[in-house]
Amino acid sequence: MTGPLSAVDEVVELCSDLIRIDTSNTGDPDTVTGEKEAAEYVAGKLTEVGLEVEVLDSGAPRRTNVFCRLPGADPERGALLVHGHLDVVPAEPSEWSVHPFSGAVQDGYVWGRGAVDMKDMVAMTIAVARQFTREGFVPPRDIVFAFLADEEAGGSYGSHWLARNRPDLFEGCTEAVGEVGGFSLTLGQDRRVYLIESAEKGMAWMRLRARGKPGHGSFLHDDNAVTVLAEAVARLGNHRFPLVMTDTVRAFAEQIRELTGMEFPDEDIEGAFAKLGPVARMVGATVRDTANPTMLSAGYKANVIPSTAEATVDCRVLPGRRDAFLREVDELLGPDVEREWIQDLPALETEFSGALVDAMAAALRTEDPEARTVPYMLSGGTDAKAFTDLGMRCFGFAPLRLPPDLDFASLFHGIDERVPVDALKFGATVLERFLRTA
Repeated sequence: MTGPLSAVDEVVELCSDLIRIDTSNTGDPDTVTGEKEAAEYVAGKLTEVGLEVEVLDSGAPRRTNVFCRLPGADPERGALLVHGHLDVVPAEPSEWSVHPFSGAVQDGYVWGRGAVDMKDMVAMTIAVARQFTREGFVPPRDIVFAFLADEEAGGSYGSHWLARNRPDLFEGCTEAVGEVGGFSLTLGQDRRVYLIESAEKGMAWMRLRARGKPGHGSFLHDDNAVTVLAEAVARLGNHRFPLVMTDTVRAFAEQIRELTGMEFPDEDIEGAFAKLGPVARMVGATVRDTANPTMLSAGYKANVIPSTAEATVDCRVLPGRRDAFLREVDELLGPDVEREWIQDLPALETEFSGALVDAMAAALRTEDPEARTVPYMLSGGTDAKAFTDLGMRCFGFAPLRLPPDLDFASLFHGIDERVPVDALKFGATVLERFLRTA
């Protein structure tokens, strides 16, 4: 005779099922269809065990979200939000060794787009919610589970729309946990640290526009919008913004130094980070602002000089650096290039201390007694930006114990994205323990 299913028993199947639902987010609402199907799948899994859910579209058809609240023992305590997004970035099947929407379970991994960003965490959350409900477990405080649309395009039809239009869904929430944190980094001699996201850079997508005099492509021309824009984009793309050590990055470096003896001198902090291996791409991008040109658009015929030229730049800005960053950008662009924001979301930073942080560390140590938790800053952005605006302290905590040789950072939006089966089961166990005490 066997007992009721646990989170560990279900998490792999749930993750595989979710990956098989193609929730690719192209940024164009007319081409997005899978989020609704995924939301209905999640709602079905939650209602199956007796949870009451709310399913709603946020500002556009098929941009569907799912919420449920598990009442806690102490309604006077602030509620905890556990959030995950259902959408993924697109994937080209011909580039993959395993079809990106197969959800294949093979070679010790669950394969597919979203395996680490972030259907693994969504599967863990569903599995834990189902286990708690079967057991009749009452958590110490209310837990709000949110499964959201549109994160990969900035959350305009997901977290940000909901924060503006349905703040009642988050009533009482004072803290939140979401993606890209709680994963392990092995430092020599099988010593593991788990990186908890307590800060993230601002995400600002900028459109640049230059205007000039149109004309025939064969004439001499000294007012060419394409030339003006191209020169400005090159200046911006080649610029190196100043090194800035935020509190979070300094705390990360100090704790790694205590564990390993590795030095992080200010004069070569990036060189020191490079010694951390593949994760250096993630943490190394958090000591400077960045402005990377990503798109160019101009003209309609080879022999016609256009009157306008446009570019898109992906800007990621450190906490406290926004005004200084914009001054540098404007100086680099010069007076002949206009700029406007396509997306403008703030940087976040919170202290790495308190009962919630202690609960994360304790849950990890229960499954990995040698675990050490350290704060870090995410170079990208998450739905946490919307929830910070509602007054929550936000962290990234999607726990995974990873193989030392896995290039985890490269899997985000990468080819052959996959999550180890053992890491997924580890994460479900840790998340369960965390939510029992958080």
